[in-house]
Order: sequence, then C-alpha cells, then structure tokens
Amino acid sequence: MSRITINGKSFETSMPEAQIKWRVKELAQQISRDMEGKNPLFLAVLNGAFIFAADLMREMTIPCEISFVKLASYQGTTSTGKIKEVMGINEDLSGRHVIILEDIVETGLTIKQMKESLGTRNPASVSVCTLFFKPERLQEDLKLDYVAFEIPNDFILGYGLDFDQQGRGLKDLYTLVKE
Repeated sequence: MSRITINGKSFETSMPEAQIKWRVKELAQQISRDMEGKNPLFLAVLNGAFIFAADLMREMTIPCEISFVKLASYQGTTSTGKIKEVMGINEDLSGRHVIILEDIVETGLTIKQMKESLGTRNPASVSVCTLFFKPERLQEDLKLDYVAFEIPNDFILGYGLDFDQQGRGLKDLYTLVKE
C-alpha cells in the first residue's frame, strides 16, 4: 500500500485503478443493456466525474451522448451543504433518457436538486449512476440506479476526486489516513 501527502495530509491507496476500471466496464455493459435502442444522454457532474465519464463512455456499446454540468458544494474535506450551479445544461432534454454521472454520492442533496431541476425539462427518464456511494451519509430518500462501489464514510481522492483541487489525476483511489 502506498502513502502520499497532499496539502499536508496523508493518504493511502485503498483501491487500485484496475479494480475501478473493471467495475466501470461492468456498469457500461449493464447500462448498454438497459438503454438498448434509447440513445441516452449522460450528464456528467464536473469536476469530479470527468475521468469516470470518459472511461464509462469508452466502454458503452450503444449510441449515446454526453454533456456536462458543473456544481459546487465542497470546501476542503467537507461539504458545505449548499449546492450552486456553476455551469448549466444547454441541451434540450424533452423526451431524452438522461443519466446523471456522479463521482460520489454522500448526502444525496446534489442528486436530489439535480433530479428536481431536470424533471422540469420533460425528460423521458432520469437515472443516476455514481462511481462511489457512502450509504451511511445519505440524508435524502434517493434511488441510485447504478452504483459502482459502496464505500465507508472516509475522505477519498484520486480517479477524478480531489482535495482542494489536488490529486484528481491519481490513477488509484486513496483514503485519508486518520492520525
């Protein structure tokens, strides 16, 4: 297990890239089966989900599209609980099958707000696909359609997730070491 230091905090490898990519491929296969003949629109939440979204798109076996939305709710290692839209959606969602791609679902506040907002734009359906899910942090009654990994309530980074904008490019997943 390797240890790294970012902004004065120590992190240890908790999941290798190969394990993540294998599970992303499985999700792509499942979504491809579920959405056969529907040309889904993936809506990736930036910045954290960009690597997950890219890897998932490369594994899809059906026609699909992607767009991006940028939301903000974090400062340092904790969520502020307030979600603000930094970059919105420009696509017409009427009659589309939309799949929200999230890097991590914790409280569920972001997903709840997004689903409510998207619902006003008349999509045929709205599904949620997340790379990581912390069930013990969930505060909203949400249906998550595709979950790659359920993880404990630890602070993580790598594979797109950051700590004060650092560590996104790490290939493996790292967990904050409690000292």
